[in-house]
Amino acid sequence: MPARVGGSRARLNVIGVHLYLQREDGKILLGLRHPDSAFAGRTWHFLASHLETEAAVAGLIREAEEEAGLVIAPEDLELVHTVHMLDEGGDDQPRLGLVFQARKWSGTPVVREPNRCLEWGWHDPARLPEPIVAYTRAATEAIGQGRAYTELGWP
Repeated sequence: MPARVGGSRARLNVIGVHLYLQREDGKILLGLRHPDSAFAGRTWHFLASHLETEAAVAGLIREAEEEAGLVIAPEDLELVHTVHMLDEGGDDQPRLGLVFQARKWSGTPVVREPNRCLEWGWHDPARLPEPIVAYTRAATEAIGQGRAYTELGWP
């Protein structure tokens, strides 16, 4: 059940952090989600996480290490896109996705949580794999066009 504010019909937004990791050849890192994932099974997506009780940059750094064995310093992350969406997963929950690009990192992506991700792959942003999470595609296209904000699913 979506989180509600007091007794009102208002719902709190779930905040997610997403990693836009791009190599020198222009390809970006995407993960193929496990088929049993609660969200978007067998679909390509950014390395991502919902925030716990932590700052956005700290949460993304934690998740990059936990999911893929990547080490990123806070000063090497830059917010490059924000996606505000409704009902992406069919639960009528508003979500705010913060997409950060890492200017540099150490490590090679490896699957460290095989129950969540089947593989990591580098993909040309102009030829994204299918199927792909709709807001991953929207954010990737917007970043390529220099746009900082996207809304999806709102009436």
